[in-house]
Amino acid sequence: MLRRTDLRPDPLPPTAALRALMPRAEVDVDAVVDRVRPIVDAVRERGTEAVLEYSERFDKVRPVAVRVPAATLRGALDALDPAVRAALEVSIERARTVHADQRRTDVVTQVVPGGTVTERFVPVRRVGLYAPGGRAVYPSSVVMNVVPAQEAGVESLVVASPPQAEHGGLPHPTILAAAALLGVEEVWAVGGAQGVALLAHGGTDTDGSDLEPVDMVTGPGNVYVTAAKRLLRGLIGIDAEAGTTEIAVLADAGADPVHVAADLISQAEHDPEAASVLVTDAPALVDAVDAELERQVAATKHTERIRTALTGPQSGAILVTDMEAGLAVVDAYAAEHLEIQAADARGLALRVRNAGAVFVGPWAPVSLGDYCAGSNHVLPTGGCARHSAGLSVQTFLRGVHLVEYTAEALRDVADAVVTLAGAEDLPAHGQAVTARFPS
Repeated sequence: MLRRTDLRPDPLPPTAALRALMPRAEVDVDAVVDRVRPIVDAVRERGTEAVLEYSERFDKVRPVAVRVPAATLRGALDALDPAVRAALEVSIERARTVHADQRRTDVVTQVVPGGTVTERFVPVRRVGLYAPGGRAVYPSSVVMNVVPAQEAGVESLVVASPPQAEHGGLPHPTILAAAALLGVEEVWAVGGAQGVALLAHGGTDTDGSDLEPVDMVTGPGNVYVTAAKRLLRGLIGIDAEAGTTEIAVLADAGADPVHVAADLISQAEHDPEAASVLVTDAPALVDAVDAELERQVAATKHTERIRTALTGPQSGAILVTDMEAGLAVVDAYAAEHLEIQAADARGLALRVRNAGAVFVGPWAPVSLGDYCAGSNHVLPTGGCARHSAGLSVQTFLRGVHLVEYTAEALRDVADAVVTLAGAEDLPAHGQAVTARFPS
């Protein structure tokens, strides 16, 4: 089932060539930017009226209002299946445990006697958290966005999720329940590019109440959401330009093909464009995994979607000479999720440079991280793990320097400031110092 790429026995190609060989979903944000730009412009110019028109067009429903009433949030939580509520509570508790340890404390550095620089970590004031509502419902994404923002100290949160015709123009009730369980009091029934635009520009709801704009938008979404983020970046901060989900599994001959196949399938279940990649030095494992895929895919609920993803150009099996070469390949791939199922799984994991999150050994599948590991599942895709990290408390914090110098400490360094100002032909910079010390 998996398309095979054999990188044996020759030495691995240089980095650029190796990256080009990697199976990867092609997400062309540029291709939709021109279609999204009029939507963003219309929301800027006409606000909520434009949003409701686009909701009617794309979501096939026109919500009565953008903001979901507080009573509706409470009602969704009251009506939530007790088993789902209990599972969400486990997810929230574990996420809070992990993210609480990410909080930063102010750091004061004495540069010289009388001269200090303090780095303060200041949370973004207001954040919009996007929860998708396409092929699946993602209350887990509400948890993964809200918890780090709350732990960072963000004072104002709004969750945005698409309105759904089958739920009377409201977001899915499980999304509403998850928000209520987390203590979020503001939820907007809006999705897509128009949702991101409304978060950025704000507006007036149908009852005349204010829809306050946010300073930052985080959360996964489709290519139209991503294009809107790109267009609005600068007016708002964003977490990343998310693409389709992906998993890479680095495995040796001792890996269990049942586990490997199940984990590749779990990511393929998200989307026909999802990427599932196996990297191994064991050809027999690829054969065994292929056999397991045929058996397991046929027994899954979303067989067609999964088979499309697994047989697409973004998925495949890569054969390497040994685990050392395998490590080089997964670093070049820079997966959103990387599993290591090998004899020295932890040793290999500690040497990984590029991955959104690393799942070590046979008992840490990606689906654990999706829900209840305590880690965050909003992670960089499309190779962006080479330079970007997943969502965390740090996403919502800004390091602000406080510079405090006494007169004597400034006098001691005045000549250096004046000299550097002169070297840059900015004499007024130097004069701003010397003016403080008239001769």
